[in-house]
Amino acid sequence: MANALQQLIRERLDRKGWSYGDVARRGGVPRSTVHHLATADRVVRMPQPATLEGLSKGLELPLDTVRRAAAEACGIHVYGPSAPGADGEASRPADPEVDLLIASVQKLSADDRRHVAALVESLLDRASRQD
Repeated sequence: MANALQQLIRERLDRKGWSYGDVARRGGVPRSTVHHLATADRVVRMPQPATLEGLSKGLELPLDTVRRAAAEACGIHVYGPSAPGADGEASRPADPEVDLLIASVQKLSADDRRHVAALVESLLDRASRQD
């Protein structure tokens, strides 16, 4: 069964009649990279931001769509925007980097999560003292 990124790339190629080379040229990424991402059974680690941006451009799809498919292919669940608040607006704007960080932390061991939590608390404390 194809992973989310494979499905996204293959569906787009089929729909548009494009080749890996077409996507690579439009996105400014190597053809081999497009081929690898379209055929790899599992993406071991998240592609670099520049690769995701190039793939997004080459596929003519929103960056967030490509980023979410890549994260899912890596086994990382990316959370959607927050539920609407009382005024009907999201309680925070969608931020793909924050969503990816949250999802990545879940893959850490309990001990490593404690270290991350301590680091975040320290950074927040330092920021509040600077205000």
